[in-house]
Amino acid sequence: MPLHDPNILLPADPTRRAIARALYDGVRDLPIISPHGHVDPAWFAKNEPFKNPTDLFVSPDHYVLRMLVSQGTSLAELGLVDQDGHQHADKRAIWRRFCAGYHLFRATPSRVWLEYAFEKLFDLTERPSAENADALYDAISQKLAEPAFLPRALFDRFNIEVLATTEDPLDDLSYHQSIHSSGWTGRVITTYRPDNVIDPEHKGFVQNVERLGILTECDTRNWQGYLQAHRLRRAYFRGFGATATDHGHPSARTENLSCQDAADLFDKVVRGQASSQEAERFRGQMLTEMARMSLEDGMVMQLHPGSWRNHSPTVFSAYGRDKGFDIPKPADFVGGLKPLLDRFGHEKNFTLILFTLDETTLSRELAPLAGAYPCLKLGPAWWFYDSPEGMRRYRELVTETAGFYNTVGFNDDTRALCTIPARHDMARRIDCGFLAGLVATHMLEEDEAHQVAYDLAYSLAQKAYRLCVILPRILIALASFILGWARFFALLGCRNCKGCRRNLAQITRLVGM
Repeated sequence: MPLHDPNILLPADPTRRAIARALYDGVRDLPIISPHGHVDPAWFAKNEPFKNPTDLFVSPDHYVLRMLVSQGTSLAELGLVDQDGHQHADKRAIWRRFCAGYHLFRATPSRVWLEYAFEKLFDLTERPSAENADALYDAISQKLAEPAFLPRALFDRFNIEVLATTEDPLDDLSYHQSIHSSGWTGRVITTYRPDNVIDPEHKGFVQNVERLGILTECDTRNWQGYLQAHRLRRAYFRGFGATATDHGHPSARTENLSCQDAADLFDKVVRGQASSQEAERFRGQMLTEMARMSLEDGMVMQLHPGSWRNHSPTVFSAYGRDKGFDIPKPADFVGGLKPLLDRFGHEKNFTLILFTLDETTLSRELAPLAGAYPCLKLGPAWWFYDSPEGMRRYRELVTETAGFYNTVGFNDDTRALCTIPARHDMARRIDCGFLAGLVATHMLEEDEAHQVAYDLAYSLAQKAYRLCVILPRILIALASFILGWARFFALLGCRNCKGCRRNLAQITRLVGM
């Protein structure tokens, strides 16, 4: 019996299933647009074999980690490297723990993603268990030694048209540079994620702002110098294909302060003297500043609010960020976004993609906002709701008010490479099932449903993230360089300062001018 049934997640009703199957057959083999994610670009830069199944399926996937931890397995037993650089478990032992706990994933999306990969990639049809853990480990390890399982080969096998990773402004993007200069045709781009130099409550914020100044040779102790440094790094990121920024803020609060008030607030936060209320206010002002810069340079802006990051201080102090202890909390979009929307809400050349972990806001706030303001688009069901039922609820809650074309298709948002095709397959199946219901109830004609299925699977993400035109990388970098610097000089009245000359040299080397 196959692990991954051909009709998985399609409607149970025979009439709807037949319609959904026809829709799905039309989109299942479309290229994957992955415009937001967190896979390691080093995989594609180095193109080295994955060493073992644990490094591929367990260690990078915090969905897997958190479930095992919730049932009593420690992060140390799962082989996570602590802040002191210690690791206390071997890879096979970790895999055995994962397989012994495989029953914990029943009815979860993780199980669907895992079994898709096990069967489709590794030809495994036996459900993991304590009894077969070693046999599965050996079978997967044998496959991983083959050239067909190198990261670049998997990228091509998955039919990925473009994949975006996420880096912070202090990253030198050396792995992206290696990818771009390697001659490989796979399109891997970066995304500008400035949380660590925007959030005064981020660990090391003051030091990070200082490093940003050193990197750009701008005076980041000064408000205008700080903003200039952001513009320079954004231009640098665009040289490596970036079309979007991303912001993981605690809330959707924005501000629209006067230049003087913003400068005064910045003076306080950069000295490490801001209260929690002032930190929130500064984050809000920086969302508005990032929106202003997006209007200048054309980068799409993403906002991921509503997560209480690092809820467990014990885990955070021992292992750092992104270990499964981020928890959803309520979010206010109508009030929070108003200052930004008052300023930029009707700018047709500005795009802000909104995500939420507060499902109660989808029909009450987000769908009506996106159904009115030209700049707004709704990101897909995210994180805890990147699941069959979460996706269904999402479509039910937003479609009647926002329609399909104020949404942006699907983002896999993953750190685990082999779940990318599985996640996109799940989204395509769920969307086709939803559309089949509309056809069956005569809300859509079947030809319309086929078009919508195509748009949801492919073209909406391509368009929303401005990924439609695929040029040779040198032309992408050159166009980005010209546009970014022209706007930068015009806006700031720059007189070819030392920092600008340095960044000019960086980008010139990148494009080979």
